[in-house]
Amino acid sequence: MKKLFVLLLTIILSVSAYSQETATEKKATKATTQKLAKAKAKEKAKAKADATKEKATAAKEKTEVAKEKVSKAMAAKEKAAKEKAAKAKSKATTAKEKTEVVKEKATKAKEKATTAKEKTEIVKEKATKAKEKATTAKEKTEVVKEKATKAKEKATATKPAKKLKETTEKAPKIADKITGEYNGKKVYTGPRGGKYYINSNGNKTYIQE
Repeated sequence: MKKLFVLLLTIILSVSAYSQETATEKKATKATTQKLAKAKAKEKAKAKADATKEKATAAKEKTEVAKEKVSKAMAAKEKAAKEKAAKAKSKATTAKEKTEVVKEKATKAKEKATTAKEKTEIVKEKATKAKEKATTAKEKTEVVKEKATKAKEKATATKPAKKLKETTEKAPKIADKITGEYNGKKVYTGPRGGKYYINSNGNKTYIQE
């Protein structure tokens, strides 16, 4: 009976030990499996993260390239716009300078025309004054002439008529000195002081005071 009890106790202890070993093995196996699963999951997550990182890097590079292209295009466009604006400004400046030159020439021409007009007016005014003076002088001359004519007429009216003595003396070959005029004929003074003119017959006609 005692042996049977010992045997049963031994069997129970053996079964208990086996059960404990089996449980320990199961726990160890489970832990290993979990560890492997975790490592695999971690590796998978890392691979996924690396792939994502590579994609992000590639996308970033593409973005940088696109950004650089856009930047270059904008710079080229801006440069072209600046050059165009500079050319337009240069043309505008040249056109403005030409306009100023034309304007200056027009102003000078206008000034010359004004000066010429003023000179013409001065010449015209001087000519008018000269004409007025000439007219005044002519009028004065006419007045003087008229007075002289009247004085002559008066003198002729008051002076006794000259006596004429027609002779048969021919005009001398050497003409005497001309000392006056009578009725449109030249009056000569002879060597003795006698005054005469040559009549239509070619003879001397003496004028007696």
